[in-house]
Amino acid sequence: MAPLLNVAGLQAWYGESHVLHGVDLYVNEGEMICILGRNGMGKTTTLRTIMGILRKRSGEVTFAGQDMMSIPLHKTARAGLGFVPEERGIFATLSVEENLLLPPVIAKGGMSLEEIYELFPNLQERRNSPGTKLSGGEQQMLAMARILRTGARCLLLDEPTEGLAPVIIQRIGEVLVKLKERGMTVVLVEQNFRFASKIADRFYLMDHGEMVAQFPVGELPERMEMLNKVLGV
Repeated sequence: MAPLLNVAGLQAWYGESHVLHGVDLYVNEGEMICILGRNGMGKTTTLRTIMGILRKRSGEVTFAGQDMMSIPLHKTARAGLGFVPEERGIFATLSVEENLLLPPVIAKGGMSLEEIYELFPNLQERRNSPGTKLSGGEQQMLAMARILRTGARCLLLDEPTEGLAPVIIQRIGEVLVKLKERGMTVVLVEQNFRFASKIADRFYLMDHGEMVAQFPVGELPERMEMLNKVLGV
């Protein structure tokens, strides 16, 4: 069975700066992978290039059998790829509920408001609060929830735990497990591999714009020496 998302030989540039050097990865439907790596190694750029936000690129990106390299950005989202950037990108002057209702539903299977509030009780409590009044953790939950409303089949998550308190990190981990149980496919960019080790199926290790290793979660203990070296932890 073909992977839901397949990336082969992906290269990308910021102006004249060559930042991705032949990235290969795949994600099966219902699988959660995690891309590990230090800051500046190309993790975020990989997600942005897959989405088509970064247009100066070459290589192959297919999603559900569809070639994603030649289509415009708005059609990338409509194909079922959902991107939650590290900066979250919520509308600060709108309420929680207005943020949730704003994105269009692009496919069947999107969560209803009731399902969102069941998954994120904090958002139900704050549904009338503007984005400016939300904590960092609540903003992260809202950014994720907004994509889940659309019916996206694959969630690209960029550093969802960055700067958050341990109790919120644990809550986000629980939400990701529930999404995986629902069949959601997830590509997670994360520096906190101890967090990721509890929820991811496979890991990719990125260094200087390319994947230097790929392994299942069961191999994590024996890979620790390499991870410590590459991640500098």
